[in-house]
Amino acid sequence: MTNRTVTVWIVAIVSFVVLMFVTPSIPQDQEYHDFADQRQFFGIPNALNVISNVPFFIIGVIGLVLCYYKNFFKLSLQGELCGWTFFYIGVAAVGFGSSYYHLEPNDARLVWDRLPMTIAFTSIIAIFIIERIDERKGTYSIIPLLLVGAVSILYWRFFDDLRPYALVQFVPCIAIPLMAIMLPPMYTHSSYWLWAAGFYLLAKVEEAIDDTIYEWTNHIVSGHTLKHLCAAMVPVFLTLMLAKRDIVAERISLLQVWKISWTKYKRNGVVTENETITYSTVPVKDSRE
Repeated sequence: MTNRTVTVWIVAIVSFVVLMFVTPSIPQDQEYHDFADQRQFFGIPNALNVISNVPFFIIGVIGLVLCYYKNFFKLSLQGELCGWTFFYIGVAAVGFGSSYYHLEPNDARLVWDRLPMTIAFTSIIAIFIIERIDERKGTYSIIPLLLVGAVSILYWRFFDDLRPYALVQFVPCIAIPLMAIMLPPMYTHSSYWLWAAGFYLLAKVEEAIDDTIYEWTNHIVSGHTLKHLCAAMVPVFLTLMLAKRDIVAERISLLQVWKISWTKYKRNGVVTENETITYSTVPVKDSRE
């Protein structure tokens, strides 16, 4: 490893240790398992919260198949194939794990809901490193990042402390949009990352106001059910991105693209403002002549 890589790892580890010392532990709130919609349909308890996980399984399987079907996604780097494979495995597993949890919500089952999500989160970080920073470092980071995600789940389960898991979940939520904007992409359609991030943010809002949405909709659908559907749009947009994208001729970040567009907009605005309108005098003939 280079000196820079070693420095980054040391800073990250030290920051984590300091954070663990200066912040209080976050135990799992048992009210988390008390969802607004607990209706039973066709003998399925919490039916809508269970069934709304099916899209994860469908898109996960589709993405996994397309990763290996005649290079449909045009993955140019070997590490990318490994990263996207783990991502789609995680997405498909969410369909099973989350359904299993919602059949009988409790801490023991919640492990199988959260573990697949950490696989998806951490593999996405590795994919970004591969594509936008360094292929070799990103490829080597896949397994360590997956292990970090798994350890965060085990730490929560054994010590009833959500801090490591919170970092694994929320750091990608901040890092991925920033990297999508700041770092030059290798492929086109980079803006799809932002659409995916937007749907995930919307999903977290819906999760937070589960009961409120259930009341607003006259007990038709709860916020947690909508959260599942919105979160499933994340792999949908990323799959569309993979299907449409091509290697770019010139690597320019979204931030640079926006700056260029804004400069052109301002320039056109100045030209428009400086335009002058001239009027010609038309002689009027007296009708009495």
